[in-house]
Amino acid sequence: MSIATVNQAPILQKIFSQKHDTQARHYDLPLLLIALALLSIGLVIVTSASMPVATRLFDNPFHFAFRHVVYMGIAVTAALVTLQIPMYWWRVSNGWLLLSVIAILIAILLVGRTVNGSTRWLAIGPISIQAAEPAKLFLFCYLAGYLVRRYEEVTENLKGFIKPLAVFFVLALLLLKQPDFGTVIVMFTTTLGLLFLAGAKLWQFFGLVLTGICAVVALVMFEEYRMKRVTAFLDPWADPFGSGYQLTQSLMAYGRGDLFGQGLGNSLQKLEFLPEAHTDFIAAVLAEEMGFAGIILVLGLLLALVLKALRLGNKAIQNDRAFEGYFAYGIGIWFCFQTMVNIGASAGMLPTKGLTLPLVSYGGNSLIIMTMAVAILVRIDFELRVDGLQALRGGSQAKKTVKAKSTKAPKKKKKASSKEVASDD
Repeated sequence: MSIATVNQAPILQKIFSQKHDTQARHYDLPLLLIALALLSIGLVIVTSASMPVATRLFDNPFHFAFRHVVYMGIAVTAALVTLQIPMYWWRVSNGWLLLSVIAILIAILLVGRTVNGSTRWLAIGPISIQAAEPAKLFLFCYLAGYLVRRYEEVTENLKGFIKPLAVFFVLALLLLKQPDFGTVIVMFTTTLGLLFLAGAKLWQFFGLVLTGICAVVALVMFEEYRMKRVTAFLDPWADPFGSGYQLTQSLMAYGRGDLFGQGLGNSLQKLEFLPEAHTDFIAAVLAEEMGFAGIILVLGLLLALVLKALRLGNKAIQNDRAFEGYFAYGIGIWFCFQTMVNIGASAGMLPTKGLTLPLVSYGGNSLIIMTMAVAILVRIDFELRVDGLQALRGGSQAKKTVKAKSTKAPKKKKKASSKEVASDD
């Protein structure tokens, strides 16, 4: 075996082992397992929580469970399609995606379907589209693209800082007309977080926070039903059969759950004492049936998902993929804040808001869009892994070329020296 072969052997072994590992794992397996675990827990709890109301409304205790399975199938199919879309497409199409969701929001206000006083759905045959969910994803996609295109403007002058807020303001007006105050809060918080991570000046950041707080207070004070929610949150037991009814029933469910719960299927509050038990207040049924341990399990899984999104965003930015990094940051902040609002509202720590628990609550639009968001995280991770493999191959090829040249150079020199000796003789 030649000296060159001996020197290259460790490098080639490293390349082949890395290639084998990448072929075996082109994706983040723990991230997929976390998402599947949350979807599975959601299916079990939705089935348990929805049985009483499904029996009364449809004379079929598994009506909502069957629908949830269908939604999960659609969500997984949408996720598989999303996995095939390169991040480059999202980067060049974010403006058109935002315009499309604005058009859908306007259409909902004009010809949308009204349920319980809210016009949030656009009915197309048997399909009902709720634009609030894709509005979150497409706004964060647009913001990621904007922060890449206008990074210097955002970090150096006020004009670049105000432009994305103007886009958010348009969406917020359309959503408040439905009305959907909870989605506006989630979008505002995520926008705030992305601007902060992008390096906006602190005085601009704190000014935006103060402005947002004032706007929220004004929106609460000028709408009677929002004011009732706040007063019920502050003292739900003052009117336990009126404005505080939903929260008091939820608190009873948490109290009955204790450490390990009453057992799966043994919730009393889901027997139509607690409204929206399988959607906005599914955490209360989870707490009653699986106890503190069940809540900690779900929160732990969601925390792991959020941390993976944030770490993935950091890794993408370090590898000169700023768009992918900001997009991953946005998804992570979105999941984190929506979880906090859902759990906080059901536990009496925050005013009641109509937001689902990510990947757990019943609701087709929310489940599909959030599963697609997870697929986007998997796609970002996949492209980073492919970039790493290509860089490793390129570096090894360069080393091979340099070493090959270095091994050939002494031979030429030795041959030249022998000719010189012959000519001297």
